[in-house]
Amino acid sequence: MDQTLKLKKATYHLYTFTISKLISTFGAQVYTFAISFYILQLTGSATSFATNLICNILPRTLASPIAGYVADKYSRKKIVIISQIATTVTIITLLAVTLTSGLSLLAIYITTCVLSLTSMFSGVTFTASITGLIDKDRIQRAMSLNQMSISFAAIASPAVGGLLYGAVSMSTFLIIYICASIVAVILEATMDFNLFANRAQKEDGQQKESMWQGLKAGVNYLKLQKLVMTMIWISLLINFLFGAFEVGYSFILIEKMKMDSQAFGLTQGAFAVGMLLMSIYFSMGKEVKYPFLVSKRGIIGLGLLMAAIGIPLVVELSSLLTFIYYATIMFSFGVTVMIVNTPLQVLMQKEIDDDFKGRVFSILETMAMALMPLGMVIYGFLYDVFPPQWILLTSSLLLIGVVLFLARSSVVRKVHPEYGEAKRVPKVAGTVI
Repeated sequence: MDQTLKLKKATYHLYTFTISKLISTFGAQVYTFAISFYILQLTGSATSFATNLICNILPRTLASPIAGYVADKYSRKKIVIISQIATTVTIITLLAVTLTSGLSLLAIYITTCVLSLTSMFSGVTFTASITGLIDKDRIQRAMSLNQMSISFAAIASPAVGGLLYGAVSMSTFLIIYICASIVAVILEATMDFNLFANRAQKEDGQQKESMWQGLKAGVNYLKLQKLVMTMIWISLLINFLFGAFEVGYSFILIEKMKMDSQAFGLTQGAFAVGMLLMSIYFSMGKEVKYPFLVSKRGIIGLGLLMAAIGIPLVVELSSLLTFIYYATIMFSFGVTVMIVNTPLQVLMQKEIDDDFKGRVFSILETMAMALMPLGMVIYGFLYDVFPPQWILLTSSLLLIGVVLFLARSSVVRKVHPEYGEAKRVPKVAGTVI
């Protein structure tokens, strides 16, 4: 294909990919918001809420390596489309169950497990396909636009979900999700996943690699990536401790603060606004020079914000001040999460070989989420027994301590050898170090 035509097609991918993500994410988040609120209002238990989170996390953790192998060995376009179709069929089935026998916790848990698998296969494959869809010079822009679409959906969906919850039936939420998923399938079917792909062609007569051999090759390749390996070990403990926020935030606001659905939805939207603004900043600014160091500082910031969530449980605030406080906290969370994630995502897209992207990203996700289900169970129990503010404070101190130890200065210098020489140089406008 002519280079000019390829660049035009890449531009089409840039916006089709963004719109597809926006539509499918909006439907998914409206569904998630409604289901979370439904479970908490039905049971009033943090344990039940945590169980649904586990149904989302555990299947992803177990099947992620398989998804990475599949993404590296088979047609990535087919994987994405089949995953999205499976999502649509799953929600249609849940809608049918709801209309015939009513919505139950068991039906919700089963649906969450299936959706976890389909979204994981689609997500890993899409992430591994970025450099095949978009030319290298616009990868950072693609990642930023992708995050902007997710942020737009995150801003709108909690607000819409909060306004609609109680005003319409659960069936309406499911129908919205079904429509969004169908549109996403249509858009994804028009994309060329091999436009800029640099994957090795299998030679005639070459022995087919088994799944175990493929996974082992991915692990061996990953061992050579110092930055990724360091982040994996940090992520193991960070994701476990972050269960204090994942379980505690909704539990505190809905059960302890008795915040209504509209206000709760708006605080969730503030998180997305923070992510959106930082996405715009990263799409316009220069690439981060020392991404590992930025990530370290960002995680410390997340620890401090997590501790701050418990303050209104100790200091009495009016309803308005409580809403403003949590909206500010969530906005700051959104900003800080982007500071942690975006620079590393762009770096890994450019550095990891195209034939290993699926396995590397899936292994990274598996390792990062390996302790999260255990964290959900433990924190679900702790929030039903102990004061939430002390759980948050203890977890945040452990979070900061883990990062300061595992990402100490000597480790930063190994990841960024040039940092020791450059740290005395004044910051350049548009960079974060």
